[in-house]
Amino acid sequence: MKRTWLLFSQSVTVLLAVWFVLITLKPDWVQGVQRSAHGITLLQAPAADPEARANGSLSGAAQKASPAVVSINTSKSRLKKADQQNPWSRYFQGDPDEDNSAGSGSGVIVSPEGHILTNNHVIEEADDIEVVLSDGRRAQAKVIGTDPDSDLALLKIALDKLPVIVLGQSESLHVGDVALAIGNPFGVGQTVTSGIVSALGRNQLGINTFENFIQTDAAINPGNSGGALVDVNGHLIGINTAIYSRSGGNMGIGFAIPVATAMSVMQDLLKDGKVTRGWLGVEPQDMSPELAETFNLPSNAGKEALRGVVITGVLQNGPAAKAGVRAGDVIVQVNNQTIGNVSELLTSVANLKPGTQAKLQVWRRQGLTEISVTPSQRPSPRPR
Repeated sequence: MKRTWLLFSQSVTVLLAVWFVLITLKPDWVQGVQRSAHGITLLQAPAADPEARANGSLSGAAQKASPAVVSINTSKSRLKKADQQNPWSRYFQGDPDEDNSAGSGSGVIVSPEGHILTNNHVIEEADDIEVVLSDGRRAQAKVIGTDPDSDLALLKIALDKLPVIVLGQSESLHVGDVALAIGNPFGVGQTVTSGIVSALGRNQLGINTFENFIQTDAAINPGNSGGALVDVNGHLIGINTAIYSRSGGNMGIGFAIPVATAMSVMQDLLKDGKVTRGWLGVEPQDMSPELAETFNLPSNAGKEALRGVVITGVLQNGPAAKAGVRAGDVIVQVNNQTIGNVSELLTSVANLKPGTQAKLQVWRRQGLTEISVTPSQRPSPRPR
């Protein structure tokens, strides 16, 4: 009996010693079993391994990009400046200092000097623009320039030690790539949502004059406009701009302006305060099978059917009219770039340098002809 008790006590001592060593050196081995206050045995996962989190989590991308995404609060007077001195306008519409409308959106810090990209519609006609950083700092923003045709705007704030987003490569995106949308939806505070790139090169949506959108199913809601669309590395690939929705909320169809387009617009705004684009002065229309038959467009020219855009009108004394372009012509190419629809024509012409001669390939009277044209600068859009 004494021997049995001695053996038992030694065994317990060894087990306690092993348990003590495990708790001290390998605590994660014993965290899996714990007892609740009611005596029920529960299984608890060990602390997450940072390397394992990196393999299956998007937290790294979110943490890297989020500090550079800001909230934008705007206010604007309901009275136009021309009416502010009109006593009748002030009597019927109220004092502009007391009757303001407010708005909110998002933006992305793209330079240490304080440049912020956002949507034009976020700050359009705003009298006061306040930027709120993720660290709580606030600053009044100055408008460097706007481009309503692409719905982009460039702001600048005067703060130091700013977080700056890393620019990605929107040209290398593929459908199915993971994407994160970061912004301030409904003014609730900075929010990160995830999804994939659903489509590329979306156009003819009637959102902007020039469209080449990234489509994503990452949740984008009102207030996300101007925010960042980033890849799994936290690099900027687009500026969130619009959603398709029947309810006003997210339905899994959101659109972002590619970062390549945004950077091109930004450079023009920094240089001239506006974007300079080519212009011909024509009214184009997409080609339909019926129109192709009417104009006797070849159904097979070489390896593929001849495509093009029908010109339904030519502005008198415009660049196209001076070059000899006529209503009824079908523009097939611009500087050797094939044109398949109105959006492609607008983009190709916009990329032309005003004052520099360009070549148009036109289908006319059942034959192809080449026309040299000197584009002018595209007129500024009329205020809404």
